[in-house]
Amino acid sequence: MAWFKRKEKGITTSTQEKKDTPKGLWYKSPTGKIVDAKELEKNHYVSPEDGYHVRIGSNEYFEILFDDNKYKELDAKLESKDPLKFEDTKKYPDRLKAAQEKTKLKDAVRTAVGKSKGNDLVIAAMDFSFIGGSMGSVVGEKIARAADYALKKKLPFMIISKSGGARMMEAALSLMQLAKTSVKLAQLADAGIPYISLCTDPTTGGTTASFAMLGDINISEPGALIGFAGPRIVRDTTGKELPEGFQTSEFLLEHGFLDFITHRKELKNRVNLYIDLVQNQPIRA
Repeated sequence: MAWFKRKEKGITTSTQEKKDTPKGLWYKSPTGKIVDAKELEKNHYVSPEDGYHVRIGSNEYFEILFDDNKYKELDAKLESKDPLKFEDTKKYPDRLKAAQEKTKLKDAVRTAVGKSKGNDLVIAAMDFSFIGGSMGSVVGEKIARAADYALKKKLPFMIISKSGGARMMEAALSLMQLAKTSVKLAQLADAGIPYISLCTDPTTGGTTASFAMLGDINISEPGALIGFAGPRIVRDTTGKELPEGFQTSEFLLEHGFLDFITHRKELKNRVNLYIDLVQNQPIRA
């Protein structure tokens, strides 16, 4: 008798009766830790054994930061066009349509206003799942409009960066967003309105060269990749070996580019502690 039919060895299920484990029940972190998906969600998508912060999008950040997940989305219907008639392996409009169908997003950033521990807060949260979180005209415009809203209402402003950089399909129009968003943040600074920048994994390219590093406080999650060019490009360009942990949030904190690193479950408390302090109001428990 074949070994797979021997019940005395404890193998009692036929191949036909076996079923594959449904996808999404488990998550394996880069360090090899296996986590139940529901437990991971309850822990703000942080692996409880090794503290690995799984990449999440605007939906999850809004749920974490806004009280009772209640908020008003701003400029929700804004979409990119194709002014340059760009085409590489596929036409830009086709790429946009595919990304929208896959992610159910209009573009790589969502902006919203709501209460966070009772504080009114405007948040712009980027989504890496939409064409690598690339910054095109819509990303710049939505951030600029959100900054205008914060300026008009005199509300604290927060940007959650998660981006591969400028969107090549929009070329110079994409690069113009660096100056555009920086000017809006300068207007907030002149008005004395606090701006909080949260760098998550990854924050690279034009986002790092503009709004991601212009916060009144610049903060990050543990282990996030933050830089302009990636480590491989820097190494190939300079011809030198890079220090251990180069461009991680811990490396940047050590060299003075960040104010602090926070675990995701403490993010809401620490952001609002800063808001309470700079607005000279009682600390909220």
